[in-house]
Amino acid sequence: MQSLLSHPSLMDCRRLFLRDYDLSMNIGVHAFEKTGEQRVVINVDLYIPLAQSTPKADDLAEVVDYDFIRRSIKERVARGHIHLQETLCDDVLALMLAHPKVRAARVSTDKPDVYPDCASVGCEVFGMKEAV
Repeated sequence: MQSLLSHPSLMDCRRLFLRDYDLSMNIGVHAFEKTGEQRVVINVDLYIPLAQSTPKADDLAEVVDYDFIRRSIKERVARGHIHLQETLCDDVLALMLAHPKVRAARVSTDKPDVYPDCASVGCEVFGMKEAV
């Protein structure tokens, strides 16, 4: 997985990540997908300026808490059935970018149990706030 930290707008950032967050949820457009939950694996990268993520007092309040990422995803999933992975990715991306310290984010989703002849199907999206 390639990091975007070499992008000129992100070179002064730290990357936080959540890897392989495996959860069951209601997702899919087919009738059989609407009758129960299926596994979705979510990965998130957050790009946060070092000036806003370098702790001086070794205090959690000085950084973006990983719980924010997990909680945001859980809350979105709890809102109900999602038809498309693209919708899930876009919604999670918007939640991540809404955090005042986050400059950019990358979100990917995988459904590992869709086809027996491949590891997973999924999508990925990246977003960056306008420079101020």
